[in-house]
Amino acid sequence: MKRIMLLVAMAFLLASVPALAADCTNRGGLDTNYCDEDNDLVADLAPASECKDPSTLVFTYTPVEDPAVYRDAFADFQEYLKEATGKRVIYYTVQSNAAEVEAMRSGKLHIAGFSTGPTGFAVNLAGYVPMAVKGYPEGFQGYNLIVVVKKDSPIQSLADLKGKKVAHTSASSNSGNLAPRALFPKEGITPDKDYTVVYSGKHDQSVLGVVHGDYDAAPVASDVYDRMVAAGRVKADALRIVYRSPKFPTSSFGYSSQLCAPLAQKIIGAFSTYRFPKSMQKSFHGADRFYPITYKADWKVIRDIAEATGTSYNAVGLKKMAEKEAAKKAKKK
Repeated sequence: MKRIMLLVAMAFLLASVPALAADCTNRGGLDTNYCDEDNDLVADLAPASECKDPSTLVFTYTPVEDPAVYRDAFADFQEYLKEATGKRVIYYTVQSNAAEVEAMRSGKLHIAGFSTGPTGFAVNLAGYVPMAVKGYPEGFQGYNLIVVVKKDSPIQSLADLKGKKVAHTSASSNSGNLAPRALFPKEGITPDKDYTVVYSGKHDQSVLGVVHGDYDAAPVASDVYDRMVAAGRVKADALRIVYRSPKFPTSSFGYSSQLCAPLAQKIIGAFSTYRFPKSMQKSFHGADRFYPITYKADWKVIRDIAEATGTSYNAVGLKKMAEKEAAKKAKKK
């Protein structure tokens, strides 16, 4: 019922005609090209006189090490989109998150899957409207920040971390460092101030370090921990979880706010009714559908982390992300 109500709400939004950007009374954090009159934190659809109804729809998924893998994984869905919209659908390979944002901003990209962090840049700078994530009948696919301690540890809550040695993974890790620094102070515990931070390098090294007694506790990604237990690398009863954050969504899927309302409605319908074939389920760890979400509600924890860590979803922030991506690629070469 919740999903049905969300889809009805989306349809109502699409049926409305937003004001021209020049007449905008509420823009929030959006670029000046966009308006947010209904205060849902994403761009309103372009007015009928300015909207786009392209004969060919361009789709892409967040850049990965081997783009061909996911181009093939989405081939069946692209055919479904073609039937649902009556449009030709092609896959456009992007080389970086920043390039993906720019492609949608320039109008070259119409439908896309953005990584968790870059979703905020796409929303604010490119008029992107997230509407779904990969998921299951009962909810969306994601992971939590968890804090693990040894089974016999006296630590029972975050408050008990005071004075302890705690393994963070690396400075750039979301769940292994940035999220704890953003979320823990609200729980009354501040990394580096209330406990000693030691960087382990990786999530699995943090977990194993707690098992072996090298660290008193460690914040790690729940999916990594679950895989380690399932693979037998860690005994299920060796550790305890003393904290679990709200679920972090995985990559979002959505469309450009510059598309005409009837077309956008068809795209939303395709995402809501499509079911992943077995091959696609295998590629996405068992997910079998696109589960409806809203940026305002389901990306709140991500926005909170970004704000607490000084990440601004604006042109300056996008430039910094592009520079980091370029440096990472150069290092690999």
